[in-house]
Amino acid sequence: MADEGTAIVAEGFGENLRRVRRREGLSQERLGRRASLHRTEVGLLERGGRACRIDTLLRVAGALDVRPEELLVGIAWIPGPETTGTFTHTSGQPSSSEPNNKAEIATKSAKAPLR
Repeated sequence: MADEGTAIVAEGFGENLRRVRRREGLSQERLGRRASLHRTEVGLLERGGRACRIDTLLRVAGALDVRPEELLVGIAWIPGPETTGTFTHTSGQPSSSEPNNKAEIATKSAKAPLR
């Protein structure tokens, strides 16, 4: 596993996956077939041996007929005292203040102050 944080996430996801799969009465092999995954991949995820990708989360949740967040219960990010960057997300449409073509983006980037 890449780092301790990734291992914590993978283990928490694995515990949730195992709990929900057993509750639904499915074997790892049956869940794998329903999610288009090999049963060894399901086992690896349940043991926390691999962090789950978003597409795999959606496949597994769909195969279990549960919302994806049920497989993420108890897993959270707690920000530390310092941040080094930020993520943003906009709806697919640019607002009037957002650049919407390469020329506007280049112009806006050239005017942006360096930190």
